[in-house]
Amino acid sequence: MRIAVDAMGGDRGPSTVVDGVKMIMRDLPSDVELLVVGKSRHLKRLFSLKRADHPRVHLVDAPQVVKMTDKPRDSLKLKDSSIATATRLVKEGEAQALVTPGNTGAAMAHMMMSWRLLPEIDRPALAGILPTPTGLTTVLDMGANVDCKPHHLVQFAIMGVCYARDMLGIENPRVGILTIGEEETKGNEQVLAARQLLKKSTLLFKGNAEGRDLMTGEFDVVVCDGFVGNIVLKFAEGFAKFIIRGLKTEVSNSLVAMLGAVAMAPAVKKFGKRVDASEFGAVPLMGVNGVGFIGHGGSNAKAISNAIRSAVHFSKRRVNDRITDLVQENLHVISGSAK
Repeated sequence: MRIAVDAMGGDRGPSTVVDGVKMIMRDLPSDVELLVVGKSRHLKRLFSLKRADHPRVHLVDAPQVVKMTDKPRDSLKLKDSSIATATRLVKEGEAQALVTPGNTGAAMAHMMMSWRLLPEIDRPALAGILPTPTGLTTVLDMGANVDCKPHHLVQFAIMGVCYARDMLGIENPRVGILTIGEEETKGNEQVLAARQLLKKSTLLFKGNAEGRDLMTGEFDVVVCDGFVGNIVLKFAEGFAKFIIRGLKTEVSNSLVAMLGAVAMAPAVKKFGKRVDASEFGAVPLMGVNGVGFIGHGGSNAKAISNAIRSAVHFSKRRVNDRITDLVQENLHVISGSAK
């Protein structure tokens, strides 16, 4: 198995990607190789400088770079960019998955144009993970689609269930639809219609999920359109940073708090790991006919390492095949509502 890694797209540059590659190669199974894509002369120098050379790491030259500020449409014109080359490697079967910390819109555009979509899937979705007291909640869409039809939300639920089951080990994921109240009548027309479709599906649909339910553990999968999902994602990121900064300020201003912080350090460290986005590294673009993980532009080495690990697991567990099977089980719901 080979994983293509876009080395040029992130805010921190290829140096951080090389660090992440060096970190993950200590743990990857012997049947996994990495194709690191970017300006090969620069990458070769970095690998040598960081003593990160490895017999199962291969460099693939890509002279062009898609910047974080480039528009997705414009990025498609750069045929020899690192993201275009990495996407092409997957399409041609030279790699089985792609990891990029680059421009999210550009990455999605290249994956969709090159790989297309899985059968009977109309829209892709970004799947995000939120921690709960008892485990994890998969939320999608996190920003790939601003406007959605009801049957698209059913497709998102199917993809989320497969991710939660095959990647997170949840045997029968509980599905909810994000809305403004727990009563069946609460929600806009899109939500109300999608709710009726989900009730007819083979999924374990548990009803409406309010915003506070995203992190209570009552649902394993929560679906919404990308407009709402992206707001949820950015709020969660900002709130986590606010809590961490606030705790640091309070501790530094009080000797008693400082002593208490020392005693609580193990618990704080454990909690910090649960809310640390780098523990997952990247989110998958679900629904495309390929395996693509897109990380935050500011991804550190740990995030790159974990993104590669997630891509390996997603490929080996054949999550896309599971999605196709579950779509077929629910074709009566999806196809009938799309007409």
